[in-house]
Amino acid sequence: MNSKACNVIPPRQSANYKPNIWKYDFIQSLHSKYKEEGCRSRAEKLTNDVKQMFLEAADLLAKLELIDRICKLGLSYLFEEQIREILVDTVAFLKNDTGCLEVKDLYATALCFKLLRQHGYEISQDMFIDFMDETGTTFSTSKCTDIKGLIELFEASHLALEGESILDEAKVFSGGTLKGIYSSLNTDLAQTVARVLELPSHWRVPWYEVRWQINSYEKEKHMNTILLELAKLNFNIVQATLQNDLRELSRWWKNLGLIENLNFSRDRLVECFLCAVGLVYEPNCSCFRKWLTKVIIFILVIDDIYDIYGSLEELEHFTSAVERWDFKEIQRLPECMKLCFKALYDTTNEMAYEIGRRNTWKQVLPHLKKEWSDFCKSLLVEAKWQKRGHTPCLQEYLSNAWISSSGTVLSVYSFFGIMKEATEETAGFLKLNQDLVYNSSLIIRLCNDLGTSSAELERGDVASSILCCMTEMNISEEIARNYIKGMISKTWTKINGQCFTQSPLLQLFIHITTNFARVVHSLYQYGDGFGVQDRDTKKQILSLLIEPMPPSPFS
Repeated sequence: MNSKACNVIPPRQSANYKPNIWKYDFIQSLHSKYKEEGCRSRAEKLTNDVKQMFLEAADLLAKLELIDRICKLGLSYLFEEQIREILVDTVAFLKNDTGCLEVKDLYATALCFKLLRQHGYEISQDMFIDFMDETGTTFSTSKCTDIKGLIELFEASHLALEGESILDEAKVFSGGTLKGIYSSLNTDLAQTVARVLELPSHWRVPWYEVRWQINSYEKEKHMNTILLELAKLNFNIVQATLQNDLRELSRWWKNLGLIENLNFSRDRLVECFLCAVGLVYEPNCSCFRKWLTKVIIFILVIDDIYDIYGSLEELEHFTSAVERWDFKEIQRLPECMKLCFKALYDTTNEMAYEIGRRNTWKQVLPHLKKEWSDFCKSLLVEAKWQKRGHTPCLQEYLSNAWISSSGTVLSVYSFFGIMKEATEETAGFLKLNQDLVYNSSLIIRLCNDLGTSSAELERGDVASSILCCMTEMNISEEIARNYIKGMISKTWTKINGQCFTQSPLLQLFIHITTNFARVVHSLYQYGDGFGVQDRDTKKQILSLLIEPMPPSPFS
């Protein structure tokens, strides 16, 4: 870059993002009585009572229903041992064909299949053959009349692997049947069916669903008061921990002083924290959650620099600085870009040291630097496309977009953040699981495009998968959107096949990586959940992070 070029200030774009609505003083004022020792003692007592319920469950179906309920209420982390023991026994029964489900009904079979697949067990779709008609090509309407069974069948079908034709047919059959009977259902059941059809639970963030599930369970005729009280108390205890995390992050963000110099960028600390909570909510994961929040907010700011602010020359120098991890490359950049690089540099170095100290990793920083470099390079490619008016074909777009989605950055931080040390089990794990990271990253990008493409097209931002489809296939926006939705569904079947493991540590990484995809489904389901704060994302923040649940009347 010559000196004359540096003195020319390029025209700057604006995305017209609104100011942050979650003020520092408000966040610092958050306080919960549920962090007190009395609440934890009561939760421990109730937890022991629920453990007794596992022992008293009458049969396998009762145990499976208890597991399902516990998972939906956000309590599974308290009963991992009990859940694992029951599911291991269930798999053994199925392999020995001992008829572990005494009654061959659709509900019990679908529930069993769903839970085993959710927990990483390779169970065959052939469990559903008995519910097919004589031709074996579709499900029997006479054998599949139970509404609870149809709901579970629809849910189970979203755990299908590639080429599982029985489950593909199960999705079509159950989805069509539920749509057909929806208008005749009572209000509570109709709400459940509508929610499942809108987005299956396998694609939803488990913790985001907990409050709705608790409220729904409270209305049930055979609700267990112990389980309800524990669910509400646990929700509020977790929320108290999350509020403490958020207060600490808010102080860090304010002291960093970065956003005051980036008036073009989104100031979205609380939304970034909500994403981190969606990836891992458990109270004992505070450090990891705070690391992820810092990563996500830098992803957001850097994305805005490439999409909105920087000239091509400036972005090339910024990319080179990140690649070389060197301040020399930023000397001629605008002050705001210098400050961003310095903040990224300092924060990444600090986190690499913290992760290494806590988890006994020796060479974390080179891996983190590489992912930030690859991320910035992919954003530079998109900036070149936009500034040169190039619309790539869909394949060219996606070969870059899975990296610019930020999934690779998040996966590397997740890996080092949760793996305590290098072992034979973890060696080469990231490389072996690159397909999982790729597919989760692809869903991040495709869901993002569905939620933001209209606004980005209006302001002339980079091409999206929807625009690439429209241009390449000469189709309307509506048809292109449906095509992308079909891609998302197919990508989920690939993810499903990459989730089979019984290693608790590797299972956690897989769970967090698949949660990347679930979080973006939530964020962009009704539009741009990052850019626009005062819609569904605001309601979710209030529900999950701000407002406690009213105590159980039985407590």
